[in-house]
Amino acid sequence: MADNDADLGTRMRHLVDGYQVSQALHVVATLGIADLLADVTLTSDELAAATDAHAPTLYRLLRALASVGVLLELDGRRFQLTPLGERLRSDVPDSIAGWAAYMGRASYWHAWAGLLHSVRTGENAFRHLHGTDVWTYRSTRPEESAIFDRAMTSNSRRFNAALLAAYDFGRFRTIVDVGGGNGAFIAAILAAHANLKAVLFDQPHVVLGASALLEEAGVSDRCQVVGGSFFDSIPVGAEAYVLRAVIHDWDDDESIQILKVVRHSMEPDGLVLLVERVIAPPNEGRDGKFSDLNMLVAPGGRERTSDEFAALLEASGLRLNRIVDAGALSVVEAAPA
Repeated sequence: MADNDADLGTRMRHLVDGYQVSQALHVVATLGIADLLADVTLTSDELAAATDAHAPTLYRLLRALASVGVLLELDGRRFQLTPLGERLRSDVPDSIAGWAAYMGRASYWHAWAGLLHSVRTGENAFRHLHGTDVWTYRSTRPEESAIFDRAMTSNSRRFNAALLAAYDFGRFRTIVDVGGGNGAFIAAILAAHANLKAVLFDQPHVVLGASALLEEAGVSDRCQVVGGSFFDSIPVGAEAYVLRAVIHDWDDDESIQILKVVRHSMEPDGLVLLVERVIAPPNEGRDGKFSDLNMLVAPGGRERTSDEFAALLEASGLRLNRIVDAGALSVVEAAPA
């Protein structure tokens, strides 16, 4: 076998075995290993004592992650974080700790195991395996809901700076953040623009934790928190309605239902701002296309191309104004048709 063939075989093997690294990262994120290693080196025994883990087995996990550059193993089974591993700390701006802890959860993991079923049938794997949709599942399991909210906050904070730099949210006086979770994104917008007032809108059990986050960000006096369902009604009269990572959770029919409710609540000169991934041309855009598979197996939605966004908006009584690139995400701006 030629050397390049051997290299291709190794690369393919690493792709096939990628779930092993994902699960290892899930465990260290759940245990909080990266926070314990912030600015210090510790032995695997010390880390085991701090996390109530089995010391010899934890060492096996840590040395495996050191082999892929997440940790650095030193003499005496001591470990420190690498620059890559720093992203697993919960206190850094671009933390991915919440996402890593969420993605390895059994309920979510099992949904990905149902990808073959989804590809064969077009059905949602999560519902097929669990007998209910992700939203109902989490609403009746507070622990799962809290872990999901932490993951969404982690994701939001990673992309906020790029979004705020790319799009001028400060030109509005009032914004409704529809499906805004516990408020990480609207808090960042309000912190950047002192003239703004906002409403955070999501399911009642979701917005329960928003007050503390908004208070911590120093914007609670400018943000009203409202619970409800965006399939029924949302607060009226704002200049802009932001839906960040909402529409991709739903199929076209459900997305149109949501957008029609938004359209009904808008002023004639209002704007809808969909903060989403836009599917790239063929052979490009790995993150968006694998996120699309993630939508398929878990919430049952999809990522969309620019043409698909335009068609979705038109069916909802809206028209596409422009798409503003903000790196990993884009702002899809629409107005009443």
